[in-house]
Amino acid sequence: MIGNSTIKNRNAAVLSITKVEADEVVPSTRFDDELADTFKRVRLPRGLLERLAGIEERRMWAPGRHFSDGATEAGQAALDQAGIKPEQIGLFINSSVTRDDYEPAVAVGIHHRLGMPSSALNFDITNACLGFLNAVTVASSMIDSGAIEYALIVNGEDPLRWHRAAVERLKKPGVTRDQVVQEFATLTLGSGAAAAVVGPADLHPDGHRIVGSVTRAGTQYHELCVGGEEGMITNATGLLNHGVGLVVDAMREAENDGWDWLHMDSYVTHQVSNSHTNKLIADMGLDPERVPLTFPFWGNVAAAALPMTLALQAETLTPGDRVLCLGVGSGLNTTLMELAW
Repeated sequence: MIGNSTIKNRNAAVLSITKVEADEVVPSTRFDDELADTFKRVRLPRGLLERLAGIEERRMWAPGRHFSDGATEAGQAALDQAGIKPEQIGLFINSSVTRDDYEPAVAVGIHHRLGMPSSALNFDITNACLGFLNAVTVASSMIDSGAIEYALIVNGEDPLRWHRAAVERLKKPGVTRDQVVQEFATLTLGSGAAAAVVGPADLHPDGHRIVGSVTRAGTQYHELCVGGEEGMITNATGLLNHGVGLVVDAMREAENDGWDWLHMDSYVTHQVSNSHTNKLIADMGLDPERVPLTFPFWGNVAAAALPMTLALQAETLTPGDRVLCLGVGSGLNTTLMELAW
C-alpha cells in the first residue's frame, strides 16, 4: 500500500535545541590536493565539491576528541537551555549514524556521562540521516501517552574514518571515473553534534509545540546509498531523484489530509548539497529565502545536519513562526514535522 503515516501531537514541545560545531575546518580543496593525480587521470576537474555540491568546507573533531564528546556537550547544553535536570529525564535517545562498535548502544556511555537516572529508558535509534527526527517522533508520542514527562535526544557524527578509506581507495591505480563518482558523496560529509529536550507543552508555554508529522517509506530504493565499516557507496542521481520525490509525495498527500504547509515561515531541511536543495525547492514550490542553508560550511553532517540547522535558525525565529522540518534518510524514508515556534 502507498501512503503516509500521520501523527498529530497533543501536548509535546521542543524545549531546547543545541548544536556543537566540530573543532577543525577542512576545506574541500584538501580533497582536491589529496586526489589530484586521480582526478587528472580520469579527467575530472578540481573544485567539484564546491561547484557541484556547493560545499566549501566541513568540520572535523580535533585529535583526541570523540563524536560522543560532542553529543555529550550538546546534551548538557540542551538540559541547561531547557532548565531541566538529568533526574527529570524519562527517555534518553542517541540518534547518531556514527558508532565505534555494534554493541553496546552509543546511548549508554552518554547516559552515564550526563548523570541520567537509572529509571531513564536509553537506547539508540539509527535510521541513516533521519534518526534525529525519528527520535523526536518517539519522544513526543511517549509524552502524549503519559509514559514519560521529559526526553533528551542527542546526536554526534564523525565521518573521518570514511574519508580516509575513500581517499585511500581512490588513490589506487586503475580507479575509474565511475568509482570516483560513487565515492563522491562520502567527501561531502562533516562532523558535528546536536541535542534537544522534549517535554509537555502545557507545563512550558514558551516551548515550541510539536504540532504533528507525516512519515513515508520508499524502501524499494534501499540500495541507492549503502554505508558500512569501510565507507559509503552512493548512486547520487538515483538518491537525488527518488529522495526528493519521496518528500514531494509525502507533502502532497499531507495537503490532501488537511495539513497546510505551503506557506511556512521556515523550512529546515536535511542538508546535502546544492543540487538536492535546489531540486527540493523547485519541486515543492518553496521560497528559497525561507530555506536556511548550512551545508556550504558544515557539509552533510548526517543525522545531526537537520537539528544543527534548526539550532542555528532558532536564533532568528520568533514566537508564532511556523517551521516545517523536512528530513530524509537513505533507505529511503522521509519525515515532515511541523513545529509552532
